[in-house]
Amino acid sequence: QVHLVEFGGGLVQAGGSLRLSCRASRSILDFNVLGWHRRAPGKQRELVAHMISGGTTNYADSVKGRFTISADNAINTVYLQMNSLKPEDTGVYYCYAGGTTGYWGQGTQVTVSS
Repeated sequence: QVHLVEFGGGLVQAGGSLRLSCRASRSILDFNVLGWHRRAPGKQRELVAHMISGGTTNYADSVKGRFTISADNAINTVYLQMNSLKPEDTGVYYCYAGGTTGYWGQGTQVTVSS
C-alpha cells in the first residue's frame, strides 16, 4: 500500500510564496510520473505540474514561470515551489504518483488573499 502525505499549504497574500511537500511511503523512483494537481473552488481538478521519468517536466500555462516541481529521491519527497502567488491559485492541491497504477495524496489547502 502506497501512501502520499502532503504538507506546506496555508494562507498567503498575493505575491507571496509557499512550498508544498509530498512524502511517499516508498521510493519515488518506482513511479513513472510525479506531480501536482489542484481543485479551485467550483472548478474541476486540473494539472499543475508533472515530472516524468527521464527528467521532463511540464506545467499548466497558468503557472509557468511561477511554479517549480522538484524531487529529493533520498527522502522520497516531491516539492512544488510556488512563487508570485495569485488569488486564482487558491484551491486544494493534491500530490500524485503514477506507474502501473496511480496514487493520490489527501490534499492540502492553499489560500491566496488579495
